[in-house]
Amino acid sequence: MKKKKNNSKWLALVIVLTAPMLYVIDIFIINMAIPGIKAGVNASDGEVQLVIAGYLLGSAAFLIIGGRAGDYLGKKKVLFWGLFLFTLTSCICGITQTALQLNIARFFQGISSSIMVPQSIAFIQVLFTDPQERAKAIGWYGVTLSIAAIIGQILGGYLVDKSFLGIEGWRLIFLINLPIGIAALWAISKYLTETVKDTMQSFDYSGAMILTAGLFCLIYPLAEGREAGWPLWSIIMILSSALIFACFIRNQKKRLLLNSAPLIDVSLFKLREFNIGLLAVLFHFMMHTAFLLMSAVYLQNGLGLSALDCGLYFVLHAVLFMISAMLASKLIVKFGKRVLQLGVAIIMVSFMLQILLFKPQVSGLYVILLIGLYGLGNGLVLPSLLTIALGSIPAKFAGVAAGIFSTFQQTASALGISILGGVFYYEISTNKANPDYLKAFDYGIAANMACLCLVLYMLYLIPKPIKAK
Repeated sequence: MKKKKNNSKWLALVIVLTAPMLYVIDIFIINMAIPGIKAGVNASDGEVQLVIAGYLLGSAAFLIIGGRAGDYLGKKKVLFWGLFLFTLTSCICGITQTALQLNIARFFQGISSSIMVPQSIAFIQVLFTDPQERAKAIGWYGVTLSIAAIIGQILGGYLVDKSFLGIEGWRLIFLINLPIGIAALWAISKYLTETVKDTMQSFDYSGAMILTAGLFCLIYPLAEGREAGWPLWSIIMILSSALIFACFIRNQKKRLLLNSAPLIDVSLFKLREFNIGLLAVLFHFMMHTAFLLMSAVYLQNGLGLSALDCGLYFVLHAVLFMISAMLASKLIVKFGKRVLQLGVAIIMVSFMLQILLFKPQVSGLYVILLIGLYGLGNGLVLPSLLTIALGSIPAKFAGVAAGIFSTFQQTASALGISILGGVFYYEISTNKANPDYLKAFDYGIAANMACLCLVLYMLYLIPKPIKAK
């Protein structure tokens, strides 16, 4: 009986991991398909940036609310409806006819991801109460994300160059979520049991709306304003975002004083270590997301690779990322933040070599190895950044801090697409008749290296954890 119960837990784990797997596949599959999407809906460079940034914006604004919804309504129910909406919005993305329609659909797809993904992490905590089993389950969570990244890269490259029953390849990357989503919804309904509901929780709808408005007013003009020549409306929106964020902080302070479950516990921002950690997350995720976009566009439009070849060139990156991430989880216990500093140094070396070697006649082997080197370094940084950044945070704030970091991570990714991606696309736009993709890539990588320098500085400022005597 015990063995049967144990098997059912691992079956449930396989089912709940479908949500983050689809989320990660979607991120990587989009990067491979960006050139095809741009041509398919006749999008501008700014609109293409929003295809990714809008998705991340929707996800960032509702991530904490999504987590609380599972506590309040039941994790199975929220996972089911989050996945249903993700599948539905994916299909809507696949049938859109204009860039505006696609970006609106992508925003709501991002919201649906913020509803379903937190339930997967929460289910692991519920299903596996034994520390060893939980550690093993979390390990499989990380492996799943790495495999999903590989699948997304290859599948995106493969599908965008194909057509099925007259359906364009870039549309298939969205529509493929339909059969996967239906199968997962059936499995959730049949095999998962509902969790205990916490009806004492309350939702901060006003906070979520204010935060979303502020992020939109910041990210949209950063993506669209550059291409339009920074018109007055873009400047007004950026300035308005500062006022909206000020209102958001005031709103959260008021709810905290009233003990009314704020979206973000602003008292955390009084902790110096927390602010340093947030800045480390900001600069690293800006760099990471922008690099994935720029490299995919450069390999296809600059070096002339097919979308499939481009996807295959990233396989070593994903494999080395997975290996170094597993090593980092063990090394970080002994060496602490030095593991992350080594990872950043490896990424810097990769970027410098890319600037030197990624010329039009570069050998494909060099491209694969240098992108793989980036994955090796990033595996030492990205999964462990949250652990190091939260190392000095009081235990009572751990859950809230993790939620804020996740939200900040998504926001940073959207800003990376808008700001660092804007550097890349600005250079391309200077000569639209004969765009210099090499120069744009070099400038973009230089901007990424500036972000990495700031990450190194933040890691230097993060204090070492105090060892127990």
